[in-house]
Amino acid sequence: MNRRRFLKTVGGSGLVLAATVGGLSQCDQMPAEAVQAWQGPSTNTSDREWILSHALLAPNPHNMQSWIADLREEGVITLSVDNDRLLPDTDPFSRQITIGQGTFLEILALAARQKGYDADIKLYPDGTPAENVLKVGDKPVARIALKPAPGIEPDRLFKQILNRRSNKDSYQPRALSNADRQQLEKMPLANDQWLGFANQEQDVAPLRLMAQKAMILEMETPRTLKESIDRTRIGADEIRTHRDGIDLHGPLFWWLKAFGQMTPEKAMTPGTMAYQGGIDYALGWARDTYSMGWLVTPDNSRLSQVTAGRSYVRLNLLATALGVAMHPVSQILQEYPEMSELQSAFNKHLKIKPAEKVQMFFRIGYQAPTAPSPRRNLADIVRE
Repeated sequence: MNRRRFLKTVGGSGLVLAATVGGLSQCDQMPAEAVQAWQGPSTNTSDREWILSHALLAPNPHNMQSWIADLREEGVITLSVDNDRLLPDTDPFSRQITIGQGTFLEILALAARQKGYDADIKLYPDGTPAENVLKVGDKPVARIALKPAPGIEPDRLFKQILNRRSNKDSYQPRALSNADRQQLEKMPLANDQWLGFANQEQDVAPLRLMAQKAMILEMETPRTLKESIDRTRIGADEIRTHRDGIDLHGPLFWWLKAFGQMTPEKAMTPGTMAYQGGIDYALGWARDTYSMGWLVTPDNSRLSQVTAGRSYVRLNLLATALGVAMHPVSQILQEYPEMSELQSAFNKHLKIKPAEKVQMFFRIGYQAPTAPSPRRNLADIVRE
């Protein structure tokens, strides 16, 4: 959450003053162990673990990290979805979760090349789950055979893996430059995917408004709001325990929690400081967005969802290399019933064909690099 914007919500309350007077400006910081993965793996890990330590840094919905990597077959990584880490209310068909499998696979492939392997990826080797089901983890997403490939050239995007972020802050008041946009547009895409960008204010304004409406709708729908609240980790102790989800930390949140103003019940209750803070956050990033982009696939098959994830993370890595910030704003793409009308208007506005699917919708622009989000231990996702 943008701390400056949240301060406007709580105003000059005694809680904020107490945090200042108490000299606690450094309290409740991000636990070092929760972001240790962003320092890169140690040199004494096995090759497969080294590769997976990078893949674990992939962007994924609500930072649920719903990956299971089975290493029981020598020289192979079998990737599956963790059915205990889904988003049934906002992602009822696990489309976004499946995109998150694609981001994982692409970074895995980059890390494999860096380590001297060709990652031979076979998608859905035991059959593809239906497009209208939630639980997609009963069969593997991919079987990845790591084949030694002496002399294989590293991918230049590998160097950006540890630097990549989803930057949720307010962006600087300037549009994406033509030079940077052209570099991003040149990136090869798979399977008839295509990218769109809005850079001029007359083009950005309606998209910004629709993104804002979608965020507010999600917050005003109790079950979808609760899904996010249940996955919000407030304070260093919760972050250290879970190392996933939406993290909020620092002296402001420490005091709000300590005085009972930042609880799940308060966050669900309109009119409270916690609830209004979420609204103000949504209004804030929507206002401070000056360019937007979207990634479209020719259909909405599971294969298209996975490949969209692979393309998106490459785009994110390329943006990182260019000094460009990105942040998915996927609320308007979610398939729960209350969102359908707004989503239809969005698709019509972008002239999306009936069979096509917008898989990713994102803010893009300029801002100083932000801190990394927590990551679970590699052991939490590995099966041996």
